[in-house]
Amino acid sequence: MNILVIEDEERVADIMTKYLEKEGYKVFTCYTGRSGLDCFYKNKIDIVLLDLMLPDIQGEEICAEMRQVSNVHIFMITAKGTLDSKIDGFDRGADEYLVKPISPREVVARVKALDTRKQREENKEMLVFDKGHFKIFLQERIVQINNEEITLTPNEFDLLYELASAPGRVFSRDQLIEAVMGIDFDGFDRTIDVHIKNLRKKIETDTKNPRYIKTVTGVGYKFEGEHA
Repeated sequence: MNILVIEDEERVADIMTKYLEKEGYKVFTCYTGRSGLDCFYKNKIDIVLLDLMLPDIQGEEICAEMRQVSNVHIFMITAKGTLDSKIDGFDRGADEYLVKPISPREVVARVKALDTRKQREENKEMLVFDKGHFKIFLQERIVQINNEEITLTPNEFDLLYELASAPGRVFSRDQLIEAVMGIDFDGFDRTIDVHIKNLRKKIETDTKNPRYIKTVTGVGYKFEGEHA
């Protein structure tokens, strides 16, 4: 995988880069938001490690711009650790939210976990529901509803796949966090609620009366599509 590090603290950026390169990843390192966006558009990037406090462009703006054109996996890295800041980050399209100070070993572990999940998905087949009107292509990481492709963030896709892989099964928030973000994720339960809200906006005709992703009060969520 190709990884883009956008971090204005050069020492922090260089340490993360060295740790990732040691694991065999190709890393592009940028110290400003503008150079990071330029690199993003010129190269095929799989993961972005994005600092929010940059000297020229706010990281939130960069995240929103990338999300308009790509489903690249975005790690937001920031000193802002409040609940509202995290929710805002996920609303803007972030897949993970890491609060400084962070260990480069933790960053590597999260990247490797994501890499492993992608490799597992490459060996699985397409999921089809509702007489072919709802399709999930696992290897291509594409969702089609009525033959229209729906653009999802990496976490939204992983969340949908986890639910759709077992229609009717009720998943707790903790189970979904572990499956999508890893057992060591130290965020909060509302993370899943934010992703579900964003996912429903994209796949449901009526978000107040969802067809596919149902809320099970006091427990979590389940998927109700019917296998073709």
